Amino acid sequence: MAASTNSFLIGNQTQIPSLKPKSIISQSFIHFTKPNTINLTTRTKSVSIRCASASTTVGSEQRVFNFAAGPAALPENVLLKAQSDLYNWRGSGMSVMEMSHRGKEFLSIIQKAESDLRQLLEIPSEYSVLFLQGGATTQFAALPLNLCKSDDSVDYIVTGSWGDKAFKEAKKYCNPKVIWSGKSEKYTKVASFDGLEQSSHAKYLHICANETIHGVEFKDYPVVKNPDGILIADMSSNFCSKPVDVSKFGVIYAGAQKNVGPSGVTIVIIRKDLIGNARDITPVMLDYKIHDENSSLYNTPPCFGIYMCGLVFDDLLEQGGLKEVEKKNQRKAELLYNAIDESKGFFRCPVEKSVRSLMNVPFTLEKSELEAEFIKEAAKEKMVQLKGHRSVGGMRASIYNAMPLAGVEKLVAFMKDFQARHA
Repeated sequence: MAASTNSFLIGNQTQIPSLKPKSIISQSFIHFTKPNTINLTTRTKSVSIRCASASTTVGSEQRVFNFAAGPAALPENVLLKAQSDLYNWRGSGMSVMEMSHRGKEFLSIIQKAESDLRQLLEIPSEYSVLFLQGGATTQFAALPLNLCKSDDSVDYIVTGSWGDKAFKEAKKYCNPKVIWSGKSEKYTKVASFDGLEQSSHAKYLHICANETIHGVEFKDYPVVKNPDGILIADMSSNFCSKPVDVSKFGVIYAGAQKNVGPSGVTIVIIRKDLIGNARDITPVMLDYKIHDENSSLYNTPPCFGIYMCGLVFDDLLEQGGLKEVEKKNQRKAELLYNAIDESKGFFRCPVEKSVRSLMNVPFTLEKSELEAEFIKEAAKEKMVQLKGHRSVGGMRASIYNAMPLAGVEKLVAFMKDFQARHA
């Protein structure tokens, strides 16, 4: 059976639709033949992919600097490691995407991922680590369903859109109260903890540790006044960007797609004594006890996403842990914020300096009519996803762990050049 111009030829038997040649493929795997033909030849230790008319090329110099807020950039060495393992993971004869989640191969993957995360964050033994699905947004409902009765009081500090959404979801399941909101000041500040009027019997106090859209980050954390209450943090967009004292929290949760993996994985770190109190109406997939008792394997988990998170955790440890990672993130953020502040008003960041995020940097142009041109020209220079969130406009540079210093340096140089041409 001959290969058509729109098919893979596998051996001489199977045809499947051709992939458009847009993905990055290891150079050692590429050979060019006649246009639009891709031949996949199976060998004992390698795969030969013949790809003509491919406009993409191989190597880091051809990759863009991706400033997306999420799904966000992943470390290049992690992507290359995953690429090398994609077809045949460690001689198993299978891709991770094909493994049984209950088989010994995947068990080794998820167990190492948890062990490495525990080492990174120094997670105490009295906490469980769960690898779940549904994004951090699903946890907006899971938290009150697991921790509260319908008439229980809970407190929310709202410093941006995600904190606000968490509060609104909790209204369906308990009695939440916003004890501070930055909405009137367009979410540019964090509350003074001394002035917070917490509910005396609040089961928990909820914060969003880093607001992805508005670029506001807690640099310290409030203390819950109710001795029986706990602090809960949505850390989706600054998870594993710096050390955190886990013992200060009852629950930490985070979507992986900002800093530690692809979309599809949600990580929940929860104190064990808080598990097992879910209401009768709690869906089985939202019951922390079910997932804890089954080591995150009650149903088929996002296996490949967990594998990718494990590679990232390993990479962060190789860098020297989160103290070293934080230093790199501080350096990148300082470089970008200084460029904004030293532009004499040409660029502006609305966030109060003391709570500016190390991860998400929103900024505007004094001449707002130039913003579209800024984004367009940056894209031509292979700096993409700089458009601000649709709810706030302007620009936003997300500079997560995987964004190299070179990417921020290139952006700063571009900003200075753009200002010189348009001031």
